[in-house]
Amino acid sequence: MKRDEPPPRSICFVGIENLLVLAPEYRQHGIGGAQLQQVLLAKALAKRGFSVSTVVADHGQPEAAQWHGVKTHKAYRFSEGIPGVRFIYPRATKVWSAMKRANADIYYCSCADYLPGVLALFAQLHRRKTVFRIAHDTDCRPNELMIPNWRSKVLYRYGLPRMDLILAQTASQQAEMLKNFHRPSHVIPSLVELSSENRSFTDRDIDVLWVSNIRPFKRPNLLLDVAALLPGFRFHMVGGTQPGALEYFDDIRRRAASIPNVIFHGPQSYDEVERWLARTKLFVNTSESEGFPNTYLQAWARGTPVVGFFDPDGVIGRESLGRAVHSVEDMRSAIQELLSSEASWSAASARCIRYVGATHGRNAVDSYAEALESLSDSQPALA
Repeated sequence: MKRDEPPPRSICFVGIENLLVLAPEYRQHGIGGAQLQQVLLAKALAKRGFSVSTVVADHGQPEAAQWHGVKTHKAYRFSEGIPGVRFIYPRATKVWSAMKRANADIYYCSCADYLPGVLALFAQLHRRKTVFRIAHDTDCRPNELMIPNWRSKVLYRYGLPRMDLILAQTASQQAEMLKNFHRPSHVIPSLVELSSENRSFTDRDIDVLWVSNIRPFKRPNLLLDVAALLPGFRFHMVGGTQPGALEYFDDIRRRAASIPNVIFHGPQSYDEVERWLARTKLFVNTSESEGFPNTYLQAWARGTPVVGFFDPDGVIGRESLGRAVHSVEDMRSAIQELLSSEASWSAASARCIRYVGATHGRNAVDSYAEALESLSDSQPALA
């Protein structure tokens, strides 16, 4: 760096599970969409010259270890602490300590939970900037927040109005955040790892793939309803358990086993899902609510059209990236139509690749970098 150049902007992503995405040797079954987006952005900003770090859980890795130009600072082990008090120690206190070691200009978090409150307190004490990225539509709905306890809800409601910048994935999230929390936000598309692999229709051996956590609002039962109506096509399901939904997981697994054209794989790693998507003709989503599913972007990057009940800002219909549906019969019809015409599928596949490259690639990274760099000139958030 030349003497007359300013130091690089520094940003710290506070995402306790980020190491499971960032470091291949620590990857386990499944990763969250918010964690994936943080790591993709962290790696992209590091390539742009930002000084990038992240606060992560302690998995036994060395303090300040780096991957892809991103420095990691350890917080707590998931097994640490006594239930009932571990929220304060070791969790909040060790996150605070790791943030202090990061010594960044900007602190960034995602998802409605306690972290926005911790970041807001830290930033006001140390005169730093904060960013919150909306991860799910329910982050914008006070009565639908997916936050497990009252302490985290209090911290979220404290921290949100004190964020210097709020990022939304879609215009609908932007509108709901303004309406329900009276906070403006900036829409920037999610990121995706683009792929050079683009198999033809005949080179793909999976007809339909469903990937998600097995939870009631994801409605995997609807996928099984559709599969039963289309015995001539092969359906694959990938998904892991979630706390509080173990019995539901077992019910879905048992029902899947009773349908001859359904193969239930259980939880799979991010890399394994990427390989599944490259072999898949159609990706299906049955959820009643989402943010902007990373699986949509992963599918489109590999030329795999999406058939889904959830269509963020109408992009599936507007760009013809598959089919947006409203009922089990709609989904059955859309799957049958796309899988029965190689020409229709191939045209949709090509549109998917063009769209995701133009919207969720370099241009999106540029938008993130510009928004973060502008924070240096902005007024402080609510005190």
